[in-house]
Amino acid sequence: MPKDTARRGSDDDRAGVRSVVAESWLRSSAAGVDPDAHLAPVVLDGPDLADYRSAHVLSHVFPLLYDVLGRAAVDCDALMAVGDATGHLLWVAGAPGVLRRAEAINFVEGSAWNEHSAGTNAPGMALHLDGPAVVRAGEHFNRLVHPWSCAAAPIHDPVTSAVLGVVDITGGPDVATPQSLAMIRAAARMAESELGRLALTGMLVAPDAGDGSGVGGLAPAVVRVRALGLPEAVVEVGGRTHRLSRRHSEIVAAIAENPRGLTAEELEVEVYPGRVTSSTLRAEMTRLRTLLGPEVLRSRPYRFGAETETDWSGVLAHLAAGRVRDAQRAYKGPLLPGSEAPAVVELREVLEARLRAAVLGSGEADLMVGWTRSRWGAGDLQMWERQLETLPPTSPLRPLAESEVARLLAEDA
Repeated sequence: MPKDTARRGSDDDRAGVRSVVAESWLRSSAAGVDPDAHLAPVVLDGPDLADYRSAHVLSHVFPLLYDVLGRAAVDCDALMAVGDATGHLLWVAGAPGVLRRAEAINFVEGSAWNEHSAGTNAPGMALHLDGPAVVRAGEHFNRLVHPWSCAAAPIHDPVTSAVLGVVDITGGPDVATPQSLAMIRAAARMAESELGRLALTGMLVAPDAGDGSGVGGLAPAVVRVRALGLPEAVVEVGGRTHRLSRRHSEIVAAIAENPRGLTAEELEVEVYPGRVTSSTLRAEMTRLRTLLGPEVLRSRPYRFGAETETDWSGVLAHLAAGRVRDAQRAYKGPLLPGSEAPAVVELREVLEARLRAAVLGSGEADLMVGWTRSRWGAGDLQMWERQLETLPPTSPLRPLAESEVARLLAEDA
């Protein structure tokens, strides 16, 4: 993790920062977003973008949104953007000069502006919170975006109330005002009302876009993954809980760590320690997509079609914020301890090393005691020695620490 990334989430930096922004910084840090050099990835372009957005239910209300909001954005040298439920921008409208400036930060059609891909921003925050959001210039996690301010609101399915997408205004400091946010919220409600009207009159037939984006369809939910200290991962999505096989657990971990998506070839390298045929991976992916649903696990590239929360990213977020005690409490053990998948092995070693270093450097004896009482830390000689240095002379824990240090030194002799 870049040095500035960790610093940005520290307790000192959070002083004076809105809590909603500070929490978004932590999520951005845990996702590995570089605050100095990270640009939102462009994941859809050309025919793929055209086909996807023409099939998306929000295509029925984009003309309305442009009429009530987009024209005002153009007049104010701002941009109006409409994105799907995963933060992919489907339409970006504005004056030519403003559009060209926005290209410098990849604020373009087909780019991914969820928090995991682009860091703290209004469209990503609005989708995460399922509510309106404003991000002022310096509140963006990515310093390249600091010249811009943005305000956004989610658009909901009028039948199921699930999130269909987001509408956003991006521009100068005038965008980040209560009046602008009220106008954006009103535009989102207007779009919802129009979708409801079209559905009731039979004029709207929900397209089968393969991502649950139609009115009354299954919109992507949050995917929650638990894999710390477990032989196989547990995935919760759409009110269902799945205990995965070892291989599926490894695949899910690899995809969760790569929100931009992985090709089949890239996923093979991440999951299989040796050579494997492409048909083997395809068969595994077919079974996994059948289990989780194609609207949750997408292909070309393989990626989650919903926001992903993992227990290991929670540990990393606490560490980024300097909350060592919370990080240790959240750490239930090594990630998929029996796995030999390259992606899992690397992540498991990095996670344990960062937490161990934080506990060692904390100077807190009780944290070190907690580490050495765990099955993964019981044989950690350095932790026992540091614990012994930290415990007060009268502590009843000192005899045990002394005996363990002597035992481990004798084993190493």
